[in-house]
Order: sequence, then structure tokens, then C-alpha cells
Amino acid sequence: MTKADTFKSNPLGIDVTIDEVLDTFSFLDDWEERYAYIIDLGKKLPAFPEEDKIENNKVHGCQSQVWLIDYLDAESGKLFLLIDSDAMIVRGLAAIILCMLNGKKPAELTTTDVDGIFTQLDLFRHISPTRGNGLRAMLQKILASAAHYSN
Repeated sequence: MTKADTFKSNPLGIDVTIDEVLDTFSFLDDWEERYAYIIDLGKKLPAFPEEDKIENNKVHGCQSQVWLIDYLDAESGKLFLLIDSDAMIVRGLAAIILCMLNGKKPAELTTTDVDGIFTQLDLFRHISPTRGNGLRAMLQKILASAAHYSN
């Protein structure tokens, strides 16, 4: 499997969409169940290439170790993302981001109402401030990549 295949085989954002996440959240009664669901989402992250766990791919501002890489498919013009973390809850939060943004064209990424979706999920009230900062740092890195490819 090529690296491009690894990116394109990521189900998050393709098969598992943010609409599905929002629907599932609405059916879960409490935050203990929602945390379990977030962790389960994180388990769907594809394997992150060990050779890409380097300083240049680190997301700074996260309490945990987080790595992010991207791949622009020249044929479709879509940006594919891979994220990994050493913390299970962060892997789940990264999965939610991927459900929103993975496999979209760079211009679509910049117009996605990420804050609105986070408000619907009520995430920032239920995660620590440092986790919230980490989420924002992941988003900033993704949006910087989208802006780079848009030029």
C-alpha cells in the first residue's frame, strides 16, 4: 500500500461523516457515553507512518504528543489528512476533526463551520482547556495546509 493509499483509505470524513457523529451524540444520554464514543472514533484512525512522527509534523500547543500530515490528491484536488496522538481521548478528538475536514478540497476546508460544529457537540464545555487548545492547534495546522494548497 502506498502512502497515498493510506491517506485515501482513511474512513473518517469519507465513510464516517460529521453528520453521523452529530446524530450519534444526540442519542447518547450522558458525557460518559460520549467520551466512550469519542475514544471508539479514535480507534478508527488508520495507522500513522512511524517515519512521519518527526518534529516537523508535530502539532505544537497540545498537551499530548500529536502528529499531523497531509496529502493533496492531484487528480481530485482533495486534501487528505492523517493524525495520531499518544493519548486515546486526543485520538478521538482528532477523529472528529477528520470527520469534518478529511477528503475535502482546500477551499471547502476554510469555509467549514468548525466552531459551529464544536458548539453543537458541546465539546469545549466538557474537555479541559489544554485539550481545547490542542484541538485549536490541530485546526490551525490543517487550515494552514489548506491555505498553502489553495495558492
